[in-house]
Amino acid sequence: MRTVLLAILILTTALLSAQNIKIDEAGKSPVEAKFAPGGDVDLDLCSGAVVLKGVDENILRISYNSEHYRTTQVKVRLETTASRAKIEVTGCPHNDFEMTIEVPKSSSLYLRMFAGDLEVWGITGNKDVQLHTGQLMIDMGDPASYARVDASVTTGEINASPFEVSKGGLFRSFERDGPGRYRLRAHVGAGELDLR
Repeated sequence: MRTVLLAILILTTALLSAQNIKIDEAGKSPVEAKFAPGGDVDLDLCSGAVVLKGVDENILRISYNSEHYRTTQVKVRLETTASRAKIEVTGCPHNDFEMTIEVPKSSSLYLRMFAGDLEVWGITGNKDVQLHTGQLMIDMGDPASYARVDASVTTGEINASPFEVSKGGLFRSFERDGPGRYRLRAHVGAGELDLR
């Protein structure tokens, strides 16, 4: 009996440690790791033009390029456990930098980015997204899948066609409750927020 319990303990420890991944890469694109659907993904991104999209693969993939600038200083730190992932990207060129991040489409997002153009496509989980300056576009999918939507800009415009909301100026916001299970919180400091 003790042998069986010891074997189970060793197997469980091996499986858990196999799911814990830490990657630190500089100047390498793409960077990727296996990640199960339905997990939480925490992203801290440098400025640029970023597309975050949901895919049908069990993977996290970060790809980037710059047509006119070297990307050898771009650093990607990726850490995963069974149900959580943290992605941090630093050292990006200040101009002409594009990045695509792919996550399982049922992931929940917590994302912070200083400046740029940020697009979120095909993600069906919870979303908490903040952009300090620039344009943020979020593809909501079915608006009825949300229990709560909070959207705001400090200065700029909010356009949310699924809710027939369009307003601009200082300190603009709107809130909606619905029948779904997910939460969406989106904020832009200065710029434009589009929910589609």
